[in-house]
Amino acid sequence: MVYNQILVRMGDLTLKGKNQGQFLRRLYNLIDLKLKGLNVAKEYRHDRIFITIGDENLDEIIKRLNYVSGLSSYSLVLKCSNDIEDIKVNSLKLMEEKVGTNEVTFKVDTKRANKEYPMESLEVSKHVSGYVLSHMQNLKVDVHHPEVTLHLELRGDSCYLFNDQIRLLGGFPVGVAGKGLLMLSGGIDSPVAGILAMKQGIEVECIHFESTPLTSIESAQKVVDLAKIMARYSKDDTIKIHMVPFKEIHMKLLEVIPESYHITVMRRMMYKIATEIAKLNDCLCIINGESVGQVASQTLQSMNTINSVTNMPIVRPLATTDKVDIISYSNKFGTFDISIKPFEDCCTVYVPKAPSTAPKLDKVERFESVFDFDSLIEETVKNTNTITISTDSDIDLAMHGLEVREVLKELSK
Repeated sequence: MVYNQILVRMGDLTLKGKNQGQFLRRLYNLIDLKLKGLNVAKEYRHDRIFITIGDENLDEIIKRLNYVSGLSSYSLVLKCSNDIEDIKVNSLKLMEEKVGTNEVTFKVDTKRANKEYPMESLEVSKHVSGYVLSHMQNLKVDVHHPEVTLHLELRGDSCYLFNDQIRLLGGFPVGVAGKGLLMLSGGIDSPVAGILAMKQGIEVECIHFESTPLTSIESAQKVVDLAKIMARYSKDDTIKIHMVPFKEIHMKLLEVIPESYHITVMRRMMYKIATEIAKLNDCLCIINGESVGQVASQTLQSMNTINSVTNMPIVRPLATTDKVDIISYSNKFGTFDISIKPFEDCCTVYVPKAPSTAPKLDKVERFESVFDFDSLIEETVKNTNTITISTDSDIDLAMHGLEVREVLKELSK
């Protein structure tokens, strides 16, 4: 391998004006955390980060960089001196590594950040392209639509050579936008929504409504396993889950609410509880994986009726995203294989045959008035257990044959 550095770009962070320093400090701390334990040298500049690879595993470095929100892209770089002869020799090495004996078109693109360099950018490109062409008969120049571009960046007394720019997570460093509470089910959508929220700088805590034994212990375990993956993207490699004992509310609404309104009332109860948990934990918004029209409770009419129980902002990162794209995100983030395990949560275990897609607010309030749900909600919030999941957690909710809630009590101490 000819590469000796990784060039990392910061994207929109450079546009943050007077707040740029705060964003960069968060980003640098996040990079230091994610690369902890690796023997790499990091050089921070205002619009670039240079990571010296050394003898570390390149794939491991790249994997960890993919967990850092706020990074736009990276390139594998060959750093050499800014002597034109040295640049030509190393350009040839890089092109031989990139294309081998394949016949391709290419061009050289030079950026002269060092304005005191004695040659103009176009002159450098001509010298380098001529040298490379004279040694590689399989190359042809195409300055308009090349298959491969050789990029040269002249900075100080060094030149940085690279071919490709590979996308990273983008967005902003997790935590700079405040904290939000993610309604985390065991499905495909909500963990993706949570990671996308972290990508935009929101620190995430999770809330899960567990209804064991109405739902299986494996359903709750899925959530723990999903949180472990999500923790990779957090600011400290950990994530909290507020495990809500939802069984009593679940059973009561199945008993007193007309079937077509079961999901609507269930979601309203969840939003009421989530609002209280969010306030207790200084969360500024509620986040979920809803996508408009995907299911009965996610029509605009349903959302309007359900949302009326809270004044807290609801962030829906996937609101207009197709399912196929959500699945693509899920595979990219590493949550898909866990999400598709066939264990149902409380939103799917008792789905009505004909759920209302346009529930009326006056009707739902009348249905709810037949029972004092507020007292039950208050008791449920009081009995919620909070556990912290890290990237190396090894939590088994089925341990020792205890009930899930007994295990959660132990874990929350």
